[in-house]
Amino acid sequence: MWLTFEHVTKFYGPVIGVNDITCRIGPGITGLLGANGAGKSTLMKLASGQLRPNGGEVRIGDHRAWSAAAKASIGFSPDINTFYEEMTGREFVTSMARLSGYPLREARERAELALAEVGMVDRGDRRIGGCSHGMRQRIKLAQSLVHDPPILLLDEPMTGIDPGGRRDLSRLLVALAERGKTILVSSHLLVEVEQLTDSMLMIARGRIVASGTLAEVRGLIDDQPFAVRIVARPVRRLAAQLAELPEVLSLDLQDDVLTVRTLMPARFYAALGELALADEFEVERFETLDVGADAVFNYLQQDVG
Repeated sequence: MWLTFEHVTKFYGPVIGVNDITCRIGPGITGLLGANGAGKSTLMKLASGQLRPNGGEVRIGDHRAWSAAAKASIGFSPDINTFYEEMTGREFVTSMARLSGYPLREARERAELALAEVGMVDRGDRRIGGCSHGMRQRIKLAQSLVHDPPILLLDEPMTGIDPGGRRDLSRLLVALAERGKTILVSSHLLVEVEQLTDSMLMIARGRIVASGTLAEVRGLIDDQPFAVRIVARPVRRLAAQLAELPEVLSLDLQDDVLTVRTLMPARFYAALGELALADEFEVERFETLDVGADAVFNYLQQDVG
């Protein structure tokens, strides 16, 4: 099933949420990449029928996105983290199945299947108020799957999930895509979505500024330097070794925090991983400061105005 935007514009009073968006998203996983405030959540809410556009049209298959027929075909996992805190995860997902129209017995069966898919069966009876952020993300994903919709809209689903959980979620999304589902995954980090898909949309200031395969999008930004912040021990010896890499443009060490600028992030990450696996260094934390965030979008927004 296809998700289609045709010249879609949404205003919040005098502020433009999205501006003249036209795109068509089909089966498989599509990454929606944008800095915070770029318009990702607005696009998701338009696709799920929570918002109506001021101009243009959003369709789920042959139906307008705000119609009942369209909403029955959508599973939505929002970026907000609000629940009925006294419910257990199992009760919450079962309730979502009941709201989708299933009788109690089938709702319970579907809830178990959905919890199993996200790895929450053994923790399903824990009160949501006592769940970690990663567990809450899994519960949100389970409720979006419980009615087996052909289209999944996942707004920042990786946030707060540990590396093992991200790996599990990635495998699940790939499996769902192989079943023919249309999956739109939003993120503000390129490294998150590029591990899932080769099809991407990049949004900035409410407009699509780039679309296509990962290689095509990479071609637009790979000549822009990315900054990576690293906390590791012993950091000075790590800095000395990284300085010898051809991928590294510059290094800055302040208060035992190392900031590296590189034009080739994939090769740099691989080299950093090899150093860490060789047990020469203990990498406590690293984060990409620019990829998928403001620096990349400032570059792509030059033609947006």
